[in-house]
Amino acid sequence: MSFAEAIKNNFSKYVTFSGRARRSEFWLWILFTFIANIILGGIDIALFGTVTVGAGSFSAHTNFAPFSGIFSLVVLLPTISVGVRRLHDTDRSGWWWWLSLIPLVGIIILIVWWATEGTRGANRYGEDPLAGERT
Repeated sequence: MSFAEAIKNNFSKYVTFSGRARRSEFWLWILFTFIANIILGGIDIALFGTVTVGAGSFSAHTNFAPFSGIFSLVVLLPTISVGVRRLHDTDRSGWWWWLSLIPLVGIIILIVWWATEGTRGANRYGEDPLAGERT
């Protein structure tokens, strides 16, 4: 799956919590949101922020971040839904997403599961998204 396909697919499945998502779909989406937040955060700082340059130090911050804030709200539901679909690919319930509320340990467990290869063949959440592509 290409970068553009992953973005298009996740926006088209905006709040689709059923089915399965391959690893590339999930991780390319995470990369997209990370890069977009950095770029939009830079725009927010450039337009509304304060930059301080001192003796060997640099600091940039803003208390008003409309672009990155709106973007984060727009991608919140697709990010949760692709995470749930990725858990489904590993034959785990989407309810495991709640592990993210446990500080540090919960997100580490989820990252390991999201990075794990999905179950081969159909599982209780649907057909294998890589069916026919695996050797």
